Amino acid sequence: MSYNNNYTKDDILRIAKAENVRFIRLQFTDLMGSIKNVEIPLSQLEKALDNKMMFDGSSIEGYVRIEESDMYLYPDLDTWVIFPWVTESKVARLICDIYMPDGTPFAGDPRAILKNALKQAEEMGYTAMNVGPEPEFFLFKTDDKGNPTTELNDQGGYFDLAPMDLGENCRRDIVLTLEEMGFEIEASHHEVAPGQHEIDFKYADAIKAADQIQTFKLVVKTVARQHGLHATFMPKPLFGMNGSGMHCHQSLFKGETNAFYDESDKLGLSTVARQYMAGVLRHARSFAAITNPTVNSYKRLVPGYEAPCYVAWSASNRSPMIRIPASRGLSTRVEVRNPDPAANPYLALAVMLAAGLDGIKNKMQLPPPTDRNIYVMSEEERESEGIPSLPLNLKQALDELLRDDVVCDTLGEHALAHFYELKEIEWDMYRTQVHQWERDQYLSLY
Repeated sequence: MSYNNNYTKDDILRIAKAENVRFIRLQFTDLMGSIKNVEIPLSQLEKALDNKMMFDGSSIEGYVRIEESDMYLYPDLDTWVIFPWVTESKVARLICDIYMPDGTPFAGDPRAILKNALKQAEEMGYTAMNVGPEPEFFLFKTDDKGNPTTELNDQGGYFDLAPMDLGENCRRDIVLTLEEMGFEIEASHHEVAPGQHEIDFKYADAIKAADQIQTFKLVVKTVARQHGLHATFMPKPLFGMNGSGMHCHQSLFKGETNAFYDESDKLGLSTVARQYMAGVLRHARSFAAITNPTVNSYKRLVPGYEAPCYVAWSASNRSPMIRIPASRGLSTRVEVRNPDPAANPYLALAVMLAAGLDGIKNKMQLPPPTDRNIYVMSEEERESEGIPSLPLNLKQALDELLRDDVVCDTLGEHALAHFYELKEIEWDMYRTQVHQWERDQYLSLY
């Protein structure tokens, strides 16, 4: 059942009956990026399609207090899809926007936050933000109780094939499942680290791309479980190996025209593209708490593992935060390389877009490209070239977040306050915990 077919209410009711769908999951995403759903029987589908399905918002992380808990799910009809892995009692899903009882969008709904950022782009004359995401993941073996271990299921490396890549069958089944659900898969391969994989799907407008990232995570985890494996999007599950990123290729369009392309420029980049990149670089340290939202995210952003740690750009070099892929014309785009797949995709795309739009609005000057390997530059060299580092940890990132009005305004008061509070608790729990590393280092020594 393909995604985004401009379904009407009648289409969905007809298909549900014809396909013998028994249950429908009304999905939405909480502030931390976790998929939530309210499952309803087929008998309730018409009520849901009339936007009359209510749920208790106070039980969702970062939503509302108990005394204002009634909220409504408004399904996006274009997201209708039947899960291909359920054969008996078929299950379909609809992704929903969250509304208040008075009919206004809920300010803490991540999908609404991205829609608001896109409205700002529209007011500036841009009809679409196109995004091509590249979420990476690891496959681990499970124990006899089905719990995840950190034992890898292969010893493959970048682009390896079976027999080295034992995840190949699982990855192939993931691709087939995604295609059944309407994804256009462009590439699927083993990544650099053993047990690590990447599946790239065709770019889409920002809302659909964020929806697809969430669907992708669900499919990957579901199919992995069928293979007796655990899939994780944790940014850095293993010390000494590459972590998992979620590079986001992005461009702005005006109708059919790519606003980032200028054939007269020696790099093929328009002034708009350069200003957009300048804005992304200017706000990068501030939006890191959103694009890299966990304590573990900052274990990935260290030199030596292909993850960007420095706020710079290049057309040829993979060590900076922004790279310009070689394609030109309609495919001209900027690749922002610091986000990881633990990020809430709606919030991550919203803050990157807002940063880029701020660059365009204020005609920001793009610094010169950094075509040297930044990892081998000394701190003095980086300073003299004006290349700052991304935050070193979640605490630094949270401090930077609060200093940036553009990023804070994009999130809005409600989401910012709840996100910050939850992340402060996470940092404090990590900071006060005694870790195995400390016992290994100090227990005998002192």
